[in-house]
Amino acid sequence: MATPRTVAFHTLGCKLNYSETSALARLFEGSGYLPVKFEEGADIYVLNTCSVTEQADKECKKIVRQALRQQPDAFVVVTGCYAQLKPQEIADIPGVDLVLGAGEKFRILDYVDDLSKAQGKGMVYAGEVRDVNTFTASFSFGDRTRSFLKVQDGCDYKCSFCTIPQARGASRSDTVESVLNNVREIAAKGVQEIVLTGVNLGDFGNGTEVIEGTRPRKEALFADLVCELDAVADIARFRISSIEPNLLTEEIIEFVAKSQRFMPHFHVPLQSGNDKQLREMRRRYRRELYAERVAAIRRTMPHACIGCDVIVGFPGESEADFLETYQFVQNLEVSYLHVFTYSERANTPAAEMSGAVPVEERRRRNQALRGLSEMKRRAFYSAHSNTVRLVLLEQHKKTGLMTGFTDNYVKVEVPFEAGRINTIAPVLLGDLTADGEAVMAQIVG
Repeated sequence: MATPRTVAFHTLGCKLNYSETSALARLFEGSGYLPVKFEEGADIYVLNTCSVTEQADKECKKIVRQALRQQPDAFVVVTGCYAQLKPQEIADIPGVDLVLGAGEKFRILDYVDDLSKAQGKGMVYAGEVRDVNTFTASFSFGDRTRSFLKVQDGCDYKCSFCTIPQARGASRSDTVESVLNNVREIAAKGVQEIVLTGVNLGDFGNGTEVIEGTRPRKEALFADLVCELDAVADIARFRISSIEPNLLTEEIIEFVAKSQRFMPHFHVPLQSGNDKQLREMRRRYRRELYAERVAAIRRTMPHACIGCDVIVGFPGESEADFLETYQFVQNLEVSYLHVFTYSERANTPAAEMSGAVPVEERRRRNQALRGLSEMKRRAFYSAHSNTVRLVLLEQHKKTGLMTGFTDNYVKVEVPFEAGRINTIAPVLLGDLTADGEAVMAQIVG
């Protein structure tokens, strides 16, 4: 019997990419390939890329070099957002054999039958993103604890700094029926928690196909999907990964507040606390609406965890603009921040704007907001000291400990108990750990 060919994967970027990498892995497994760890050396390496920041582009080149150090004769495939945006640039990276765009990545097996190494430049198959008009369902399955489930892809928004519409195409969604079937399949594997993911998750419902620039009438809204999923008894927990403030309706907030399965945890991108910057960014809301959404969550779920994204150093952001954002966020009852330093992206309106902020100043503003985020996160954690909350327990690298997240996304460390991994248990929260990254806790039931 012939030895099966091996394949290894590496994922850069968001939860959506992780779900898609898992789907690609299942395609290979179904065709007789043997998945192996990246560091073990493989016949084929598949790198699923991100291109949200310039650093992600550099990371792609680094991972290609690492793969070839593991296995110099490996066949290297690069796909994902970076591959769609700059396919020829990737093809010119020494050692890359095949570049697949957004419309080609899920047909990867059609392209890897010939595993001969490229001589010079890699082969490129990356069609026009406007022709990407179908939805491919995917979900991650690394351990039995949590799964990222893609229910939506692409984006119709035209934020001036963003390349995602160029990389992933127009907004399109799975059907409710298909999502429910995937949820049941995930549940059958023993997974306790599903994180719903998408490029613009709240825009769920655009249908499964985009035809000549038109949209089918929405068969359902995101609120309808949430309602249907809440009735699936096989899964204990659902989380909403990230949702635009203008799409986070009162209906969704109130439903989550009453739900036993949807966790009181929201990640709502802000990007700037300054209305002038929001207009320049072409965001579809102003800061007043954002504050209203946060207040609505706090009114119905005082204990909820609320995270937000902020971009610093956007063109034209003065020191006064930045301070307005800082003060706005400081006064918001949010629990943590993801802070991004603006970087110029080719073919975006923002890249052509005047008023570029010096790189060092961008970094200073980033550090200031990261410090604010750390203070908010620690305060949120400490506010729950001496309370009992349910935690999904996971394996932890530290000897004698398990880790996990409460329903409202407080990270905890608890003493190891045999048989507790991938179970949900009530724990009593105590003090912050020495590094402040988690809360020490004890199982109480």
